[in-house]
Amino acid sequence: MPLDKTLNEESIKEDLRYLELLSQTYPTIGEASREIINLEAILNLPKPTEHFISDPHGESEAFNHVLRNASGYVRRKVEEIFGDTLSHEEKKELCSLIYYPEQKLQLIKTKEEDIDDFYTVTLHQLIKVCRNVSSKYTRSKIRKELPKEFEYIIEELLHESADIYPANKAQYYNVIIQSIIDTQRADDFIIAISSLIQRLAIDRLHLLGDIFDRGPGAHLIMETLCNYRHFDIVWGNHDIDWFGAAAGNRACIANVLRLSLRYGNLATLEDGYGINLLPLATFAMETYKDDPCAKFGVAEDKCDELNLDKKTLRLIAQMHKAITVIQFKEEAAIIDRRPEFDMADRKLLHCIDKERKACTINGKEYEMTDTFLPTVDPKAPYALTEEEEDIMKKLHHSFLASDKLRRHIDCLLAHGCMYAVCNSNLMYHASVPLNADGTLREVEIKGKKYKGHELLKKTGYLVREAFSKDVSAEERRFARDYIWYLWCGKDSPLFDKDKMTTFERYFIKDKSTHVEKKGYYYTYNNDERIIDSILDDFGVEGKHRHIINGHVPVKAKLGETPVKANGKLLVIDGGFSKAYQPETGIAGYTLTYHSRGFDLVQHQPFRSMQDAILNGTDIKSTTDIVELNKRRLLVKDTDKGKELTANIDELKKLLYAYRNGFLKERK
Repeated sequence: MPLDKTLNEESIKEDLRYLELLSQTYPTIGEASREIINLEAILNLPKPTEHFISDPHGESEAFNHVLRNASGYVRRKVEEIFGDTLSHEEKKELCSLIYYPEQKLQLIKTKEEDIDDFYTVTLHQLIKVCRNVSSKYTRSKIRKELPKEFEYIIEELLHESADIYPANKAQYYNVIIQSIIDTQRADDFIIAISSLIQRLAIDRLHLLGDIFDRGPGAHLIMETLCNYRHFDIVWGNHDIDWFGAAAGNRACIANVLRLSLRYGNLATLEDGYGINLLPLATFAMETYKDDPCAKFGVAEDKCDELNLDKKTLRLIAQMHKAITVIQFKEEAAIIDRRPEFDMADRKLLHCIDKERKACTINGKEYEMTDTFLPTVDPKAPYALTEEEEDIMKKLHHSFLASDKLRRHIDCLLAHGCMYAVCNSNLMYHASVPLNADGTLREVEIKGKKYKGHELLKKTGYLVREAFSKDVSAEERRFARDYIWYLWCGKDSPLFDKDKMTTFERYFIKDKSTHVEKKGYYYTYNNDERIIDSILDDFGVEGKHRHIINGHVPVKAKLGETPVKANGKLLVIDGGFSKAYQPETGIAGYTLTYHSRGFDLVQHQPFRSMQDAILNGTDIKSTTDIVELNKRRLLVKDTDKGKELTANIDELKKLLYAYRNGFLKERK
């Protein structure tokens, strides 16, 4: 392999200190050469598949199923490999086994008459699938993914085939399979290789925010992610709300509780994170015992799903109203101490006239649907009562004392930020604030103005400061308050509306007051020129560059499309949350980016994990090719490829230094 002609004595002398360090890893010409050969080979492998998911909203079963089937990728591979050699039912059962091996095996063993024959056939099938999905990777990378107890066996089976070596390998291959069965390790092996197929099907997961919210399993999603291998996250507005609660912001704590009670989602709070709701329940039962709390019932779409009795639903409504009033008071405290947030118009408790059953908003009087507010003193409407203060102190302690919540927040901090750029794709959850003319909007934070890339970078720093011990107490307090602003502030890239009309939606009859006007980003998100300007600001390069975000459900049944700005913007929140599905007509979009291009996958609602195991049902998905490359992309075309190319250049310098006497080999 010829060395770069630009290498010379001057360039080597400039990098000699670094090359001395590099020589500790590659102490000889032979080892440096071997690594160059290895890296050059990797550069010419097909680009691995990336998986983009947004807005799971706590729907853990659907989320985990999409992870397990890799947005239909596993099913397509099974179809390609076995074609007409297996029936539709047999392929469906094989996919179900790959997705849920432990549970499926238990079911199969209750029905299968000849279990050894099943094991023999199934093991051969799984090895074929695993060999196919591993074909994009080096042996070294595959080895790192292998389960330790079956590392040697799987490696042998993946790289030795009875089909390729019929004369001298068939017996060897078949004896390995039979030995797995004879030693009663078939179940463990099937579980291990199925999990390996799931991991190899997708090289990297990109999660575009809103793990938390309506669904009951946000903590289960987080537990999955904490044990996932290769992933990154951009934070969503609901994640930010939980960040604030975990950091001790009392307004965020109240918000998190209000939304959880709104959707009857007590599982995440109590079972997931051990939040003690008893003080709130006791207070609410007494304070609102004579109040119907009509506007505070569990959302209609959730009632049938939760199957709760009337007494429980009544208690949830009372707790919901109690924490909502507390939330307005806690938010007012932030608004008062942070006038720079410019949110005084969101303080509305002092505008209530109980006798007239009306509230004056922006100089206009509106009829109220509910004026039973026994804890709101007209003389001091934003002061917490003694009981409310005691409740908030206990809730504050409960959130800060939850070890599991802190572990999940640490995971979000370690793997996430406000935006990410990977392989010419810019990812953020919601928006980049814009002016009326489509230019980047400047947002002032602590006396300094930020816009675009700098704004998202600054807000990401502030989120981390809320948990940092390396900043002052006042800086932490500001950061925690700003997290709340990110949840509902008009210039927040995670909210980007003129106001959050929570008070109006609960208490004002006139629905015109419920409207939240979206920012200009949503006016221009189909304008290719504006999208290009955002990509330029973030320094995203490449002929095929994109913005990928979620946040706003795509109303597919009304003809809305997730592909905007001539294919440069992809919106992949189609409605994982069951609450959105009647509105959107679908159950979410996901995106896969492989060596041949982008596939946008539209999903129909997921029935249940139990149904998938019992009947082999899968999420019905439709795949649209968004972008097809003229040639197959290789690793050299990716960000990882650029990194490896730089490594090769440094190793070539090391070879030059060895061969020309600048460094001695460490024999």
